[in-house]
Amino acid sequence: MKRNLAKLAALTLCGSLLLSACGGTKSGSHQTGSSGADDGRASISWLNILQTASPPTDTVLNKIEEATNADIKFSWIPDASKEERLNTSLASGSLADIVTLTMLDNSSVRNALKAGVFWDVGSYLDEFPNLAAISQDMRNSASIEGKLYGVPLQKQIARNGVVIRKDWLDKLGLPVPKTTDELMEVAKAFTEQDPDGNGVKDTTGFMDRSDLVFGAFKTLSSYFGTPSVWSVSEDGKVTPEFESEGYIKTMDYMKELYDNGYINQDFAVTAKTDQQQNFAQGKAGIYVGALFDSKNLLNLAAGIQDDMELIMVNGITSTGKESDRAIWSTSNGVGGLLAFPKSEVKDEEELKRVLKFVNDLMSEEVYALMTYGIEDVHYTVDENKAVTIKDTSLWQQEVQPFAGSRPKESGFEIHDSDPLRTEANRLIEENETFAVLNPMYSLESPMNSSQGSELQKTITDATYKYILGKTDLDGFKKAVESWRKAGGDTIIAEYEAAYDAVYGK
Repeated sequence: MKRNLAKLAALTLCGSLLLSACGGTKSGSHQTGSSGADDGRASISWLNILQTASPPTDTVLNKIEEATNADIKFSWIPDASKEERLNTSLASGSLADIVTLTMLDNSSVRNALKAGVFWDVGSYLDEFPNLAAISQDMRNSASIEGKLYGVPLQKQIARNGVVIRKDWLDKLGLPVPKTTDELMEVAKAFTEQDPDGNGVKDTTGFMDRSDLVFGAFKTLSSYFGTPSVWSVSEDGKVTPEFESEGYIKTMDYMKELYDNGYINQDFAVTAKTDQQQNFAQGKAGIYVGALFDSKNLLNLAAGIQDDMELIMVNGITSTGKESDRAIWSTSNGVGGLLAFPKSEVKDEEELKRVLKFVNDLMSEEVYALMTYGIEDVHYTVDENKAVTIKDTSLWQQEVQPFAGSRPKESGFEIHDSDPLRTEANRLIEENETFAVLNPMYSLESPMNSSQGSELQKTITDATYKYILGKTDLDGFKKAVESWRKAGGDTIIAEYEAAYDAVYGK
């Protein structure tokens, strides 16, 4: 498997720690803390992120407590407020048995992790069946300097692909493309052959947006063999993706699309909402992005393009060889950590009690509760375990807030009944086999943390200029040299040193 990088390092999640309570969800009468209650139930306090407008009621929580034999007290922090509370919370030690850590590039958080504020759980996971099933790749990606300071929040590893108007393919007698050349031919036909049959030349092939990562560019670059952000050689030499042959080939491919009018000519300044609206209005027939966007595109097309039929493709290569299949991975599939502060979880016995609770959260029963709610209250399910939500408003109020707290969000039998969503999930799961991970994702480069985003603008600007014909390959290479001189060489050296520190002989 391409994602099996034997020498992945420890996790630098990107973002913030949720460390200060903003109201709690009441649960049970026991004191918080991970010590067991007299009735054998564990009492769990959980400092968690709230990605919805308001916390959930106790309706579903009570069922989760029954399933996990625990009394749970949530302290919810709105997503928008987490940054401002970070340093104060770390300094005051206002923590809980479980602390949800998401997207941690915050230096205070990293310092706290490396200082041993949270338990290293790496040696305990295999004692619990659901935790033991966490892959070694995931464990490596979610570690810091070789230590795993929490249970990884397991997200979809590689969710991108190509969404195509199947009705347009059929009208023009075109097969589903399997190679980048065939995809180019589809883009040409959609631009030149009136696929909507209105007698007007008003369609194009690709509808893209101003985003080299989540738009078309990075997914196409996977098809040309480009590494995911960084590559590392057997002798530990680190190279940025934009110095690879695949990156140049991708720029050439995008330039051909642009020069021939096979892509919206304003893609470099188009927002995602406009991209999706334009696609839904029938202005183009190829969308590259998250495969699950297909359902949203179909919903947006309702009443506008009611004959729209979509097909999702995840196996395109530049060579036509199955062995060359590859797709870049979003954050190596790591959505964060459920971490356990030593100040709250006092000893190994308490740690194992909390780990058992997290293990139980990963059961099919609790996943269904946190995803769909209570059967016959929030949803119905058929004999194939396909779910239909009964009352969307009630589901949004009582169930949706729990979705971001699931330690694992895929790999269960129960599933959405919508065929397009089901197919998207199937293809995304299939992508895992071909996912290319970022080998530097979990390592630390101080220069990259402080100036990486600013330096990347040099490369992004040069990439767009090349595609739009405003510079040539020499100009692009000069931009890369500028990136190196302005700090890129330092980033590379720091990553090489970090890699060697974890995996060097």
